[in-house]
Amino acid sequence: MFLYHGSDHIIERPEFGAGKKHNDYGRGFYCTENIELAKEWAVSEDTDGYVNKYSIDTSKLSILDINSEEYTMLHWLGILLKNRIFTLSTPLEREAKKYILNNFNISLDGIDIVKGYRADDSYFSYARDFISGVISYEQLSKALKLGKLGEQYCLISKKAFTAIEYAGNEYVDSKEWYPRKMLRDMYARQGYRNMEKEEYRKGELYITN
Repeated sequence: MFLYHGSDHIIERPEFGAGKKHNDYGRGFYCTENIELAKEWAVSEDTDGYVNKYSIDTSKLSILDINSEEYTMLHWLGILLKNRIFTLSTPLEREAKKYILNNFNISLDGIDIVKGYRADDSYFSYARDFISGVISYEQLSKALKLGKLGEQYCLISKKAFTAIEYAGNEYVDSKEWYPRKMLRDMYARQGYRNMEKEEYRKGELYITN
């Protein structure tokens, strides 16, 4: 398998234990199979970047695929609630978090790689709206497909880091790829705004008192 990591610098040797603690799946090295998405993630408005390419043999690695039929969107949300910082301002939100963590908790013990959705800013707001009872579970599932951000792979174990090998890099021009990044985000947000205008969807699953 080939994986790509977008960054503002070249990373020949990913470092185990580095990265931010409060990322989607905790501290780890986040990659994608889609080189175009990696190019978008590599740039900011005024900063060019690089796509770092890696090969990895996953045959001896334990991969948790949160998007598989074995799990639900609530399992994905449970991992997110454990790692990302949520400001819970209402009793309903606090109770919803407690319920999800108690009933849809996934242990990452013995897992080498986590595979699942990437919770960028817009995805994070969708999850928050579900916790607040604004949208249904079915709408959350639909919203996560709006931006077409695809899946990410997060290497979290030493074993995974020893299995990954650097295979080169490609320079990414922000003038070309930042507008593409913003356009994708705009379509996702517009689609979500249209969805928010829908009436209460009887028969669908909502967080409620």
